[in-house]
Amino acid sequence: MKFFLDTADLDEIKEAASWGALAGVTTNPTLYSRIGGKLDDFYNHIERICDIVDGPVSAESVAMTRDEIVRDGRELARIAPNVVVKVPTMVEGLAACRTLADEGIRVNMTLCFTVPQAILAARAGARYISPFVGRFDDISENGLAQLEDVVTAINNYDYTENTVNGEQIEIIAASIRSANHVTQAALMGADIATVPFNVLKKMIQHPLTDRGLESFLKDWEKVKNA
Repeated sequence: MKFFLDTADLDEIKEAASWGALAGVTTNPTLYSRIGGKLDDFYNHIERICDIVDGPVSAESVAMTRDEIVRDGRELARIAPNVVVKVPTMVEGLAACRTLADEGIRVNMTLCFTVPQAILAARAGARYISPFVGRFDDISENGLAQLEDVVTAINNYDYTENTVNGEQIEIIAASIRSANHVTQAALMGADIATVPFNVLKKMIQHPLTDRGLESFLKDWEKVKNA
C-alpha cells in the first residue's frame, strides 16, 4: 500500500516526505482554505507541492459542467507533469474524465461511494478511483464494506485500454479517519490510502513501542552508570 497525504500544508508534506513514506498528495479547496490559501495563489501553491513530492499530486477542479472541468483540468495539468486532476463522480465529471484521459491527462475520480460509480469511472478512463470510507461511517453505514466491494469489482476486470498509456487503475481508500481504516483497507487490497497528517502520525505510534523505548533507555542508563 502507498500513502498519499491529504493536505495543502507544505510543512506537513515536507515532514511526511522526510520519513520516506510519502508517495503522493491529494488536496482540495477545503484543505487549501484551512491554511489561509488565496485564490490568486492556488496554482502557485500546487506547483510548490509538486516541487516537494515526486509522486502524483491530485488537484481538484471546482467546476460543475464538463466543459469547465475540462478547462480546469488542462490548466491544472500544465502546472507540473505529476499533477492529477481530481474530478467528482457525476455525469459531467465522467464526460470530462473521458475527454481529459483521451488528451493524456490523468484523472482521480473522487466522491465515489458505490460499485456502479466506480465501474463507470473506470470506463471513463480514470487513473485513480477514490471510494470514501469515513463519510459512510458518518451516516452509520459500513464504509469499509463499500470500499472492499469496489476493490473486488474493479480488480475483476482489465480497464487498461481505457486509461492514459494503458496504466493500471489504482483504488484510493479516501476519507480515512483512523489507523484501523488503513489496516482494513490494506488487508482488502486497496492500492493507496490518502490520510490526514494526524492519522499518519498515529499510525507510527503504539503503547508497546513506547514501553519498549522506555525500557531500553532505562537499561542504557544502567550501562552508562555501571
